[in-house]
Amino acid sequence: MDQVAALELRSVDLQSPRNSKEHHTQEMGLKRLIVRRGQLFALRLGFCRPFQPQADTITFVAETGPEPSERLGTRATFSLTQTRHGNVWSASDFTIDSNSLQVSLFTPANAVIGPYTLKIEISQGQGHSVTYSLGTFILLFNPWSAEDDVYLPSEILLQEYIMRDYGFVYKGHERFITSWPWNFGQFEEDIIDICFEILNRSLYYLENPSKDYSQRNDVVYVCRVVSAMINSNDDNGVLQGNWGEDYSRGVSPLEWNGSVAILRQWSARGGQPVKYGQCWVFASVMCTVMRCLGVPTRVISNFRSAHNVDRNLTIDTYYDRNAEMLPTQKQDKIWNFHVWNECWMIRKDLPPGYNGWQVLDPTPQQTSSGLFCCGPASVKAIREGEVHLAYDTPFVYAEVNADEVIWLFRNGRAQEILAHNTSSIGKKVSTKMVGSDQRQDITSSYKYPEGSPEERSVFMKASRKMLGPNRTSSSFLDLLGSGGFQGHPVRLQLHLARTPEWGQDLMLVLRVQRVPHSAHPQGPIRLVVRFCAQALLHGGGTREPLWRHMMQLNLDFGKETQWPLLLPYNSYRNKLTDEKLIRVSGIAEFEETGRSMLVLKDISLEPPHLSIEVSERAEVGKALRVHITLTNTLTVSLSNCMMVLEGSGLIDGQIVNNLGTLMADHTIQIQVDLYPIKAGPRQLQVLISSNEVKEIKGYKDILVAPARAS
Repeated sequence: MDQVAALELRSVDLQSPRNSKEHHTQEMGLKRLIVRRGQLFALRLGFCRPFQPQADTITFVAETGPEPSERLGTRATFSLTQTRHGNVWSASDFTIDSNSLQVSLFTPANAVIGPYTLKIEISQGQGHSVTYSLGTFILLFNPWSAEDDVYLPSEILLQEYIMRDYGFVYKGHERFITSWPWNFGQFEEDIIDICFEILNRSLYYLENPSKDYSQRNDVVYVCRVVSAMINSNDDNGVLQGNWGEDYSRGVSPLEWNGSVAILRQWSARGGQPVKYGQCWVFASVMCTVMRCLGVPTRVISNFRSAHNVDRNLTIDTYYDRNAEMLPTQKQDKIWNFHVWNECWMIRKDLPPGYNGWQVLDPTPQQTSSGLFCCGPASVKAIREGEVHLAYDTPFVYAEVNADEVIWLFRNGRAQEILAHNTSSIGKKVSTKMVGSDQRQDITSSYKYPEGSPEERSVFMKASRKMLGPNRTSSSFLDLLGSGGFQGHPVRLQLHLARTPEWGQDLMLVLRVQRVPHSAHPQGPIRLVVRFCAQALLHGGGTREPLWRHMMQLNLDFGKETQWPLLLPYNSYRNKLTDEKLIRVSGIAEFEETGRSMLVLKDISLEPPHLSIEVSERAEVGKALRVHITLTNTLTVSLSNCMMVLEGSGLIDGQIVNNLGTLMADHTIQIQVDLYPIKAGPRQLQVLISSNEVKEIKGYKDILVAPARAS
């Protein structure tokens, strides 16, 4: 009988186009094989002769990491079988067609994610074998697989939280929420490589590469590593934070349009942190990385967000009798807004009931297990006050639930409580609505309605856990106990008389109403009201006063009066931060009693608005003319205007134009031709920045049709 020739490998087809479509990775390009765990993918192998199942023995070897090991889960060997058995590496369902072998490979739903090499060993008998390389593939988390810890059983949600490569960040102030378009760009060709480069530069990897790789099957672990690596506080992370106002050594956080330019710069410069980021930049870049790796992720904004370092669930702020908000040495602050992420996952490390959305916060605020990272903290645990559950739940709970105590500071100490607000922190928690450009308010997923019995009950439960049973006394609690909170015989309100625009005088109205009060007779009341205006900083602090005013009032019982206030443009010109927020505070002092009360008004100044129009149908590879119009509605010129255009699938990288100076009341019209690269729904982001106004932003949703067959 003739001896059969040895089986030799002649060709390999990784079938990337077919596999990419089935694994929802076609947006990442078709040149290489990118698949998701817990799902079959197909290969075609060509041999020198037909494969003979009874005589030929093929073993597949998949390896990842620096020192692959079966014990650590970074190496798998598996033989060719006709049927697949369970959630293990396997090669099965093969068909033989002449000299080629079609085979399906399966990766377990708890496999380590990352770049793999794939080989086959062909046994030659008598203990000899020959090894052939089949190539490489990248393995990602699989939210489409019911066996994966990131499984999300809704195609609509998957399209939003994995596949959508643009979105919005909500910024500003609880009463003036602005939506910022952001280009996540997770499917740009090199982004997936940069995501794994981020993991490979973490302190965990540098300390023990093999152990780090072996834990990359665990989404909780990967999320914590990414959360630490987006900031650069402990490591060569992606972004360096800057909450000052000097951005001359880098890019202002307000001038980023998306994540792609940041990630590419970090990688191109060998892992040098990119300057600069603040919370919305950190969270948006983390969203890009997590969506790219296959974890459903969204960006969350919390307005009036507490930064409660001492974990006492109260934030103290101080005013003097002239209504100036005073700086404090305490780290506790109330941010105008703070931005973090939510990632969707099963929490096998927690008791049942805490799966689903988890808070992750890459902004470096405090350390967790020695590194600047935060989360994952279960949103359900936060709502129920279960602050003992991992990770960092007390910190996030305080961000949305702390109480605010406002003090009058006199003679070197806090003397009088002006306000105790139980519901002023954690407002308008917001994210982009699924399948829409609208904002969705998700405050109710973080806490019960303010003032409800459930909300106060949860607050007391969390307080006991965070402060312990032997809650120490404080001057605040002593004052509460002594009935320091009596009502006032007067109601004060500050209103805007017209829409506030940057470059215009600001018109306000003080509304004063006398109300019944047991401690005050019905005769007239005299009070002195001192006003102060200060630039409000993103981190909750203020600059020195830019305007002061004082008035004396005599109020008869039952009367209501209105007093106009004018804050001239010259008072705040060159005094504000780039975010254009002003806090106007007033402290009224009653002559009869010497007691005081506080009235506040935060003002957000509107920048000029962009108009973006697209006249014709958008098609891949065909010129698309975009018309951009900006009218300078301010009373001053906008100098050194720079325009940046960005949009994954529309533009490769960025288009940057220097527009020069735009005079007051003048209009500039710009025409740009784009050549769309990918079909489907896309978003064009436009940013115009100037010396006077850093952030004039606009966007246009564009549906791109596939190229017509020629």
